[in-house]
Amino acid sequence: MKPTNRLHNLLKQRKLRRDLKTLALFTAIYCRNHHQGTKNRFTPKELPVPVPEFDRHTYCNECQELLNYAVSRRLRCPLDPKPTCRRCPKNCYTQTKREEIREVMSFSGPYLVKHGRFDLLWRMYFG
Repeated sequence: MKPTNRLHNLLKQRKLRRDLKTLALFTAIYCRNHHQGTKNRFTPKELPVPVPEFDRHTYCNECQELLNYAVSRRLRCPLDPKPTCRRCPKNCYTQTKREEIREVMSFSGPYLVKHGRFDLLWRMYFG
């Protein structure tokens, strides 16, 4: 049975929202543990799906810039279904931004595991 367009769009929106939530959380964890000083709320420009997680966290200017870049790249991804960025045949991140986001992800994932937040990891990847 082939999914209808409406169902397909709903599934794409759910995946997009999950990806954006993951970006927001991982960047917030990295920023909280690596950067001190003034932090502000991140307000992305027009999103096709609501992501309340952006309002829950604060970021320094450097992390806001990285998060804005990552969100814009995720929204423009032409591939369907979207692969993980690590396995993507099309590298849309610049080399420096790719290294920065890799550093954020490699810190935040193990951080959640070390602090016993398996529930967050489970929700991010399966719900």
